[in-house]
Amino acid sequence: MFNLTDKVAIVTGSSRGIGAGIAKLLAAQGAKVVINHRSSPEAADEVASAIKADGGEATVIQADVGQNNEALSLIKETIDSYGQIDILVNNAGTTRDKLIMQMKPEEWDLVLQTNLTSVYNCSKAVVRPMMKKRKGRIINITSVVGLSGQAGQTNYAASKAGIIGFTKSMAKEVGSRQITVNAVAPGFVPTVLTGVLPEEQTQSIIQNTPLGRMGTLDDVAAAVLFLASDEAAFITGQVLSVDGGLVMQ
Repeated sequence: MFNLTDKVAIVTGSSRGIGAGIAKLLAAQGAKVVINHRSSPEAADEVASAIKADGGEATVIQADVGQNNEALSLIKETIDSYGQIDILVNNAGTTRDKLIMQMKPEEWDLVLQTNLTSVYNCSKAVVRPMMKKRKGRIINITSVVGLSGQAGQTNYAASKAGIIGFTKSMAKEVGSRQITVNAVAPGFVPTVLTGVLPEEQTQSIIQNTPLGRMGTLDDVAAAVLFLASDEAAFITGQVLSVDGGLVMQ
């Protein structure tokens, strides 16, 4: 696999689901990983313990990365502990699904702040240390919903589509310093967020996926690992869909 020895990685929202899967795989390839959570200390500790049990190194840092001051603290604490940041995976996310006519302003605001503003907060905070090092990897977790849209998810789709535009724009800004910025767009993967889908909708998604199955945490984590590696040094501003062909561009 890809060698991340001596690299330091932050994975936001990594106490469960896709974030936890990414953190474990990066650590398995040698990275020192910061497990970030907003309000799940026990789950975050479990992820860190699993990494350490496999011989990896992990630290847990609580921060609501949708809040700028807390995102800054996350980056500062990481640098204070490890002296550097090589990889940032912006994974923190949430949903508040409703049809637009029923959606409350606070449900719109929460999803945009958690999913999109957090990407701005953390990416801005890591740019300066990465620019000084003249190297860095930023990987933003978007969604196929940001590419295709989904009824009942105008807030979520807007946040994920925003991440795609953010990724392409930032890649153009920082490329001269050898910092790559890419996005991974998972399809439907069994997590807490997708677990609320009715069985009928789940089966419909599988039937419309050319590879005939839902994704796995490992499928998504492997894509992130590649983009975080030295082997992906000439790839930036791209959106890698990990969706079994569900949404083809």
